[in-house]
Amino acid sequence: MNNNSDVFTVIRNNYSSMSKGHRKIAEYILENYQKASFMTALSLGQTVGVSESTVVRFAMELGFEGYPGFQDNLRTAMKAKLTSVERIELASSQMDKNDVFEKVMSLDIELIRETMEHCDREAFAGAVDAILHAKKIYIVASRSSSAIADFLRYYFSIIFDDVLLLKNHGTSELLQRLFRVGKEDVVIGISFPRYSTQTTIAMDYASEKAATLIAVTDSIQSPVARKAQYVLTAGSGMVSFADSLAAPLSLMNALIAAVSLEKEKDINRSFQTLESLWDEYDVYEKTDK
Repeated sequence: MNNNSDVFTVIRNNYSSMSKGHRKIAEYILENYQKASFMTALSLGQTVGVSESTVVRFAMELGFEGYPGFQDNLRTAMKAKLTSVERIELASSQMDKNDVFEKVMSLDIELIRETMEHCDREAFAGAVDAILHAKKIYIVASRSSSAIADFLRYYFSIIFDDVLLLKNHGTSELLQRLFRVGKEDVVIGISFPRYSTQTTIAMDYASEKAATLIAVTDSIQSPVARKAQYVLTAGSGMVSFADSLAAPLSLMNALIAAVSLEKEKDINRSFQTLESLWDEYDVYEKTDK
């Protein structure tokens, strides 16, 4: 399967050549993708009236190694399609109002665990190296991903001299602020479902300018990842209409830590200066020792 194609596109492109049983599966998924994304191969087969093995073959004929890979792609594509209203409805159907605290905390823990297991370590190391050697670092994000971008920009601004945050801009303003980007620069695009069109446009433009692209997203199928040299994936979940940012923020924490270890001397000098300024201007409350 083409990594730039989501599962809905793949299904539609292959529909005309499918068997009768596979068409039944395809039609059900396209019409009921919210439900289908959480079904096992057995339950999906029972729902549409085919065998479990038929569902597995359906996934494999679409180019997946098996049903789990197909289901992961379906969930990624589903999250990108859901409106805020649909997110609320889906969360309500899956969450007990008397157990919200434990459900949300458990979801965040699981997403961090998945991120540890699936994030590409070579891509992570490559991203760290690219950031350390960048002339200028651009961080691009929109909507809820802006919170992650703010976190990253705050700490990178302590480490590096030239960090520019571009968030929640219209397309024309975004490209205007990005137009000097070049091959010595790094552009970090942060986007999670529902994916931001502006962030994707910024990454495409920076690619044309030969900048090094780092995508921080939930899947290699994400549009922000399609031209990136380094793709850092973090588990992304839904809590009502709000996105779970626990895993993405943990990933950014790891990125900051890895970079800071390589710039330890510079950071120590920076913090010595900052601590003096903070003390002089009473930035932090003083506590009795």
